[in-house]
Amino acid sequence: MATEIKVPTLGESVSTATVARWLKKVGDAVAADEALVELETDKVTVEVNASASGTLSEIVAPEGSEVEVGALLCVLGEGGRSVAHPAANPAPGVNPPPTATGPVARPAAGPSETVHAPLPAAAKMMADNNVPAAALSSGTGKDGRVTKGDVLDFLARPAAAPAAAPAAPKAPSALEEGEERVKMTRLRKTIASRLKEAQNTAAMLTTFNEVDMSAAMALRAEYKDAFEKKHKGVRLGFMSFFVRACVAALKELPAVNAEIDGDDIVYRNHVHMGIAVGGANGLVVPVVRHADSLSFAGIEKAIGDFGRRARDGQLKIEELSGGTFTITNGGVYGSLMSTPILNAPQSAILGMHKIQDRPIAVGGKVEIRPMMYLALSYDHRIIDGKEAVTFLVRVKENIEDPRRLLLDL
Repeated sequence: MATEIKVPTLGESVSTATVARWLKKVGDAVAADEALVELETDKVTVEVNASASGTLSEIVAPEGSEVEVGALLCVLGEGGRSVAHPAANPAPGVNPPPTATGPVARPAAGPSETVHAPLPAAAKMMADNNVPAAALSSGTGKDGRVTKGDVLDFLARPAAAPAAAPAAPKAPSALEEGEERVKMTRLRKTIASRLKEAQNTAAMLTTFNEVDMSAAMALRAEYKDAFEKKHKGVRLGFMSFFVRACVAALKELPAVNAEIDGDDIVYRNHVHMGIAVGGANGLVVPVVRHADSLSFAGIEKAIGDFGRRARDGQLKIEELSGGTFTITNGGVYGSLMSTPILNAPQSAILGMHKIQDRPIAVGGKVEIRPMMYLALSYDHRIIDGKEAVTFLVRVKENIEDPRRLLLDL
């Protein structure tokens, strides 16, 4: 009896994936729950396991093809038998396999049919922005399908030429000696698209401040051993200080924790804190849910777990969505100053940086203190300059005097 392996549910707002790598080849024996194929989504890489034991008899979606949730990936046969599966629905953009009577004929497109149908994410964006289907009759996706990037390119064009046909893809340049061309991963393309979308959509502005880390460093040095012992190996880092400091500031300034939804502003009475971490395939932002209700230990435990699983590529899709505010720490890579880009649809992001000893004026005297620059990028459409500056000042006050966090000041 044949067993069909289909694309599983991929999580909130994720409807398509790219077949990144087959871990088995046709004819290989497969055990139940053994990984068959890796799917690359907009956010993470997902392994699809065999639901039963058998032999991989047919691969329907080859590497590089784009597949939708529920699409057929492969067929498992019993033992070593190959199971014909002529009725299998191919992955989007993949030609059906030939049958015993020859290749499957494709009916000619009628006058009302669309040959290059947009991908689901692109179709949603076209509908949200009132882009007619005729304006993007073909795209840069597989088999000419319109991608989200094509829609973004269309929306970025001058208004004077809204009906112009999409420009033909630029021919790849010739490689010189010592050069190598590597296809962008789906995750990297998604990062590029979303960062550009954030720049094109939001009225983005960045404000800066600096914080004296002396008190936080002294508190951590005094209690880190007792903290780790009490909380069974959970280490006390600086990120929990900044999460708690941001939570307090977000409660005072709710616009920084809000987002624009059409003509409305959505305010929240909870904080789902996104923490940017370096993953196996690039930067990802797992979300610490209800960070406003967590202790220092709860925050450190969640962040430590995310960091380990990000390096191993084991984060779940649902852990990467739903954030209301993001913290990114370029200081771990040595960055002294940067202007972080918004993690849309969020309205603000805090950038932490390297702690560096610098001379500053303290009580009329020059002292050497461990200082960190902070940067808050924000959407000026929803957050006023006064709110942004006040937010950073509150974070600075809470870090320079951590007792404020304990007293809820």
